[in-house]
Amino acid sequence: MAEVLSQNEIDALLSALSSGELQPDEIAKDEEKQKIKVYDFKSPQKFSKDHLRTLELIHDNFARIISNYLSAQVRVNVKVNIESIEQITYEEFIHSVSNPTILTIFRMPPLSASILFETSPQFVYQVIDLLLGGDGERNFKLKEFSDIDKNIIRQVNEGIISNLKLAWDEILPVEPEIEGIETNPALNQTLAPTEPVALITFSVEIGRNNSLINICIPYLSIEKILDKLVIQYWFQQSDDNILNESREKLKDRLHIVDINLTAVLGKTNLTVEDFLKLGKGDIITLDNKVSSAVKLKVEDDEVYYSKPGIIGKSRGVEILDIIDKDVENYE
Repeated sequence: MAEVLSQNEIDALLSALSSGELQPDEIAKDEEKQKIKVYDFKSPQKFSKDHLRTLELIHDNFARIISNYLSAQVRVNVKVNIESIEQITYEEFIHSVSNPTILTIFRMPPLSASILFETSPQFVYQVIDLLLGGDGERNFKLKEFSDIDKNIIRQVNEGIISNLKLAWDEILPVEPEIEGIETNPALNQTLAPTEPVALITFSVEIGRNNSLINICIPYLSIEKILDKLVIQYWFQQSDDNILNESREKLKDRLHIVDINLTAVLGKTNLTVEDFLKLGKGDIITLDNKVSSAVKLKVEDDEVYYSKPGIIGKSRGVEILDIIDKDVENYE
């Protein structure tokens, strides 16, 4: 809102102009110094930088997960990297993809509205060629997808989309559900043309070929969980209940780990000649007294002071204390 001048200020300004103390050009220059931010009402910016940054973190993890999944499926090394994330309108997204393409429509409760997963023809043809015994290196011509092509790539895409459950696990539990597949993006009318969407683009490197896949997340689908897409909120999830649950899970996993315990009663030095003369009933003098504690090793590290003895009919040791480690040993 422009600043409103009082009558005294207006009179002073007119007086300065009439006396020549102030030139009209100077007033214009002052007005030009005001910063004007361009805003397009046709494309409202509903996703904040924090929202996009959190979505990028989630799907960067998703890229690593599906790299392993695709490598296992096609038996070839696959590298998936997130290339960009931006806010555009749904209409801009539809116009940017090729026709035909494989557009997988799915939902991800508790998120609302449909989410789109677009796989380019180059990616589809290469994956199908590898799954059917080819090397995936030949050139592919753009053509309509057959029913067999759709069924094969649907199974692959179902596996890819199911991995979103792991990627979103830090934010909230989701359950991806496939709704259908469309090959003509113009026929998909799930969203209004001006609906803001977050477009996440991935590059997929299979052998010597590169292709692109996209995830289109409408603003409507994440509107109710926007507070969870703030990074500060994400890292505040480690409350006492979660920490206690993590500790219990860690203990449960540690209980099944086997480790070697060794009680060192003492040490001594023998010459080879004395060693060869040893016989039954000989006594070897150690450097440790009977009344002294012995060191108990966990694997190869000395961890406890202990006292040897008999437990029932078995030999055992009683832990007395923890051996204090020097700081230098941890460096």
